[in-house]
Amino acid sequence: MECLSKRATTYNLLFVLLFASLVLNCYAQLLPEEEAQTLETIAGKLLNISRSFCSSGSFENVTVSDNIQIVVNCSCNATVCHITNIQLKGQNLTGNLPEEFVNLTHLQQIDLSRNYFSGPIPTSYAQLPLTNLSLLGNRINGSIPKEIGDIATLVELVLEDNRLEGPLHQNLGNLSRLTRLFLSGNNFTGTIPDSFGNLKNLTDFRIDGSVLSGNIPALIGNWTKIDRLDMQGTSMDGPVPSTVTNLKNITVLRISDLNGTSMTFPDLREMKQLEILVLRNCLITGPIPDYVGGFTALKTLDLSFNMLTGQIPETFQSLKFNYMFLNNNSLSGALPDWITNSKQNIDVSYNNFTGQSQLGCQSSSVNFISSHSPEESNSVSWCLMKDLPCSTTPKYYSLFVNCGGGKTTFEGNEYEEDLATEGPSYFYSSSGKWAYSSTGVYTGNGAASYKANNTFALIVNGSEFYSTARLAPNSLKYYGLCLRKGSYKVRLHFAEIMFSDDQTFSSLGKRLFDVSIQGDKILKDFNIMEEAKGVGKGITMDFNDVRVNGSTLEIHLYWSGKGTTAIPARGVYGPLISAISVTPNFDPSTGLSVGVIVGIVVSSCVFLLLILVVLRMKGYLGGKDLEDKELRGALELQTGYFSLRQIKAATNFGLAKLDEEENTHISTRIAGTIGYMAPEYAMRGYLTDKADVYSFGIVALEIVSGKSNTNYRPKEEFVYLLDWAYVLQEQGSLLELVDPSLGSNYPQEEVLCMLNIALLCSNPSPTLRPPMSSVVGMLEGNSPIQAPLIKRGSPNQDLRFKAFERITQDSHSHFSSSAFSSASQAQRSMTMEGPWIDSSVSITSKNEIRDHSSSSTLLPDLHDVNLE
Repeated sequence: MECLSKRATTYNLLFVLLFASLVLNCYAQLLPEEEAQTLETIAGKLLNISRSFCSSGSFENVTVSDNIQIVVNCSCNATVCHITNIQLKGQNLTGNLPEEFVNLTHLQQIDLSRNYFSGPIPTSYAQLPLTNLSLLGNRINGSIPKEIGDIATLVELVLEDNRLEGPLHQNLGNLSRLTRLFLSGNNFTGTIPDSFGNLKNLTDFRIDGSVLSGNIPALIGNWTKIDRLDMQGTSMDGPVPSTVTNLKNITVLRISDLNGTSMTFPDLREMKQLEILVLRNCLITGPIPDYVGGFTALKTLDLSFNMLTGQIPETFQSLKFNYMFLNNNSLSGALPDWITNSKQNIDVSYNNFTGQSQLGCQSSSVNFISSHSPEESNSVSWCLMKDLPCSTTPKYYSLFVNCGGGKTTFEGNEYEEDLATEGPSYFYSSSGKWAYSSTGVYTGNGAASYKANNTFALIVNGSEFYSTARLAPNSLKYYGLCLRKGSYKVRLHFAEIMFSDDQTFSSLGKRLFDVSIQGDKILKDFNIMEEAKGVGKGITMDFNDVRVNGSTLEIHLYWSGKGTTAIPARGVYGPLISAISVTPNFDPSTGLSVGVIVGIVVSSCVFLLLILVVLRMKGYLGGKDLEDKELRGALELQTGYFSLRQIKAATNFGLAKLDEEENTHISTRIAGTIGYMAPEYAMRGYLTDKADVYSFGIVALEIVSGKSNTNYRPKEEFVYLLDWAYVLQEQGSLLELVDPSLGSNYPQEEVLCMLNIALLCSNPSPTLRPPMSSVVGMLEGNSPIQAPLIKRGSPNQDLRFKAFERITQDSHSHFSSSAFSSASQAQRSMTMEGPWIDSSVSITSKNEIRDHSSSSTLLPDLHDVNLE
């Protein structure tokens, strides 16, 4: 029928098919009245229709696929029939699990997989003679009732991909007939109960993604009939117990992401029927045993992300496997030729292989990927070399990739296409600028796609690149190649497009994966849908200071075995990413960040201070004559910073002391003075090119050098000269200290602010350096740039300082029209007892204590720290 080809999704059709199949299977016999009433009640609850649709007809049980089925079977004798099997799979039925099933006293199988049921498992189900209870892919919550352990007839218990939690009850160990126990994709806690050792008929046990902890129990050695054992992504500890050697009939063994201590390779020599062996990220050390190469049935081998050493066994050459993942180990020796010539899916990346290799790195048809080989091994192909080194001088400083999609433009940037469909073990490089590698094969669906599309017609919130994505079942790495050294901002774009946004089982998927950048895990158990608060919603995750010290940036997305693996179908789990953007935190034209520029300027200022200190210690600035009481007293005055006008008034040097001819021909005076002054004094004269500053600066230098024709004593003026460098720098332009290669491509006001603060912090007088809290306040703009407050001295303080007080009133206008005109308003509004001192500043005496500002609240634990 045509309607059957449309998945038989309407409730009316479902009901008709259910009861029509019931009629055919039960022939002419009648159901007991109580069973008919029960079925009517269940139908009314689940399907919201009446029994009036039940009539004779010629329908068969409907099986659209393994995931979508409608089956009702009954067992009949000569007089009566009883319902024994109800399967309603993939029908998106809602509500709580029907307790009325208990009235179908002969019911043996209940399969309600991939619906939208919620609530707990009814304890009344323990009264039924069930052999199969399957509730995979619903919203069932609570714990597994201990009463389920009383169903002595139970053979299969499938509770995978629900919301069950809590510990596993010891009573479940009573299910001695149990052959299949699926508990993956839930939130069980605690340990595997000791009673599970009684489940000696188990053939299939799956516990992937639960948070069960403790050691892998030795009791698994009792499961001698086991055919498949899945223990991926739990919180259990290794090592794998030695009793695992008893599992001689096993064909599928998957254990991954163990905690605890390292271990050697477990003894699996008796598992000669193995077809799939996964021991990923299990902290395994040492060599791979040769006997693994004798597993002739082996099709998939995954030993990735361990610490294996030694060579790949020669016995592997005879294996006819489909997939082999040995990446992220420490395997060494020459890479065997049979690997380079193989047409199988092999990943030998991130090892220590050496020697000749003909491995192709650029061809999209080659299914090998890069290897972590020593740089000195020049014969190894590029994609087998450590960190994918750049063959030329690194020249790139940005990257934009539309993962899984075509070329697109967003916010003025062109995102490159990424359309490859391969993935089990695949490496792709795009023009030497970026590359990606994909590793792994999907559990239960080896044909699943490695490129995601928006199949649910979601209206995605964001750029068009959110409509596609790249995904992988295990490991997905993107590489930025030939990047210049420096700091970068990495933005990762995500949108969940493989789950629906309605009340159907397709909306119940839970994707969890980890993200690492440059080897550092920055996201653990990342859930796109949870972070974006829904499906089809684009989000970005920014990482603002990612360092590239070589030339390669690595972004690694890894599935650690968590989340659901069968919703909406098998083969949609694992890491997923929509786009990647990488931008520099530096100016590409210079390679320097603003922070580095400021650091260079501050370092230069500190270096200048060190020069002054050395000169003073050598005696050129009077530092050796500390026994001179007059000079020591002057130094102990702990002066602040003074304006040019103040220095002129206080010392009476300058044009007022020069004769008229010298006053007229000041440039001649400067040239002559510099000519005979010692270099260590003349160097300060070059700090600025302002003529008036040259004049007074050189006169001041003459005073110290003892060559001045003024009437002032050199040592008497030394204390003023200590701060003269600061005056000269302010009268000139602090911005002249900035690297000229930057041109004007920097925020001048911010740089000037930083330079002023640097000068404060490098003051020759420790007591005049601001505390750390004040520096932080100035940097954040919470307080003006100023020196610490100083109390005035005693009444008989040196009269030389009186001159500074007399000219305070006209100092402000002088500086308002000078170099400070480009600084902030806070700087321009300072009073001029000195360039960075406010109106409350005064000179403190030797015995007085510096007064801290009570208004500072930043970094309280550093309030009393001086930059000494």
